[in-house]
Amino acid sequence: MRVHPIKPETMNDEVRYVHDEVFKLITHSQGPVVMTNNDGALTGPFPPMLAFPQFGIPALSFVRSLDNHATLPKKVREVAILTVGAAFGARFELYAHEIMAKHFGFSAEAVASLASGISPSELNQEEKIAYEIASVLVKGKIVPDSLYHFATEIIGKNGVAELIFLIGAYTLLATILNGFDVPAP
Repeated sequence: MRVHPIKPETMNDEVRYVHDEVFKLITHSQGPVVMTNNDGALTGPFPPMLAFPQFGIPALSFVRSLDNHATLPKKVREVAILTVGAAFGARFELYAHEIMAKHFGFSAEAVASLASGISPSELNQEEKIAYEIASVLVKGKIVPDSLYHFATEIIGKNGVAELIFLIGAYTLLATILNGFDVPAP
């Protein structure tokens, strides 16, 4: 770990405000995942984001925007996130979203497959689309027209846009986690 969790009482007012907002967000959206340490400091991607607020705060705003405007089913989102986490080997992302995927009803087998970069057989059509699009994008490839058009038929243009931005956001988070060598708890 290259940036350690920051105790809230040591933060300046701007960073403390962001810390507190993130704390509220994660306790609302990721309740079953432990994302603070014994000192009440945020863990995961948050220490680097708070240590370098000129970069981290805009990144957090982007991720928060995706949560605030989410329309895709939670299971579809988790498929995309775990596909990204598996492709990047982002330990904390996998830790957190394996828990979330189980929380939203995926079997242990499906979670293990997704965390290994494999499409589970139990995915519904929307979830398969999320897996396929995420799989293409994490390889640095262009989503084929046939897949893009099929996805828009199934989840709509706004759904596809949300999915692509979600994949981009979690690619950013995976990069931050790996760049700062953030472990899973």
